[in-house]
Amino acid sequence: MRRNFLIGIIRVITLTSEQCNCHGRLLESMFPMFSTISRCIPDQPEGVHDEKTEIIAIPKIRILAKEFECLGVDGIMISCCGDPGIQEIRKELNIPVVGAGESTALLSRRYGEKIFSLGITENVPENYKKILGENFIDNSVPEGIKSTLDLQTDQGWNSICREAEKFRTKGADAIALACTGMSTIGIAPKLEKITGIPVLDPVMCEGIIMYMELLRRGKKE
Repeated sequence: MRRNFLIGIIRVITLTSEQCNCHGRLLESMFPMFSTISRCIPDQPEGVHDEKTEIIAIPKIRILAKEFECLGVDGIMISCCGDPGIQEIRKELNIPVVGAGESTALLSRRYGEKIFSLGITENVPENYKKILGENFIDNSVPEGIKSTLDLQTDQGWNSICREAEKFRTKGADAIALACTGMSTIGIAPKLEKITGIPVLDPVMCEGIIMYMELLRRGKKE
């Protein structure tokens, strides 16, 4: 399949070029119609993980979004479950802007009425609560996880698995992952295997919603 949609991906953490392209490679492997360009915001080596880091990040995200529009991309993904700056950017640009958080919350509703989220902050991202409403049951942070960097260790991986197993015992219909760093380590299939319930991968979800939005706007492959 030819790659007919050019997608700009904003990473809200400062990474090397190779690391920055990780979500782009994931999306291109799942959606052969996408070609991606990835860029990271500067001076945030631990990404966005609380209100302070989000406030600092939003102006940087808006700048990258405008740069992407000037490059002629068909759409922009904010690859962060907090969807920082998404409403402001949508008002400023005329192309689709999709966030990982809202996408994950929207798609998780398909799987039942009891949705649990697993992330890196004590408070679940606002879009999860807004979209899921009474179907959102609880949010949890795996032990020892304070930023997305902690996910990339054996200890982090094991901690996520233990926390997911607790949701199964609480009657979860689905788990909505609340950090795109969990997409980076590819843990969703493992969690589905050990819990036996659907686990929503944020990068996959933002790809699905972006593709739907492009088709809705009349973009053709």
